[in-house]
Amino acid sequence: MDLGFGLADWMLYTIWAIMGLMILDFVIAFIRSFWKGSFGTSFILGYLKDILYFIFPLKFLISMFPLDPTGWILIAFYFVGGIAVVIKYLKDIVSKFK
Repeated sequence: MDLGFGLADWMLYTIWAIMGLMILDFVIAFIRSFWKGSFGTSFILGYLKDILYFIFPLKFLISMFPLDPTGWILIAFYFVGGIAVVIKYLKDIVSKFK
């Protein structure tokens, strides 16, 4: 596997980071609720909503790339949004351990 440092590679790494942190946050929440004995499936809906509100808009921004006359505005929005989602999940994970 060749890890490159092109723009498409960084876009892929951003999605991987978001999905990885989302899965880590899910596993932590699942284990905590399971050990407390308050296991319910309602918290899963929050993660489905996060996919709808965070992942799909990022994918939509990239699909609109051919319409961008400058070639960098939508990519900048993509990375700013991606970094914001990564920071959100990092904060959520840290707050679960406090």
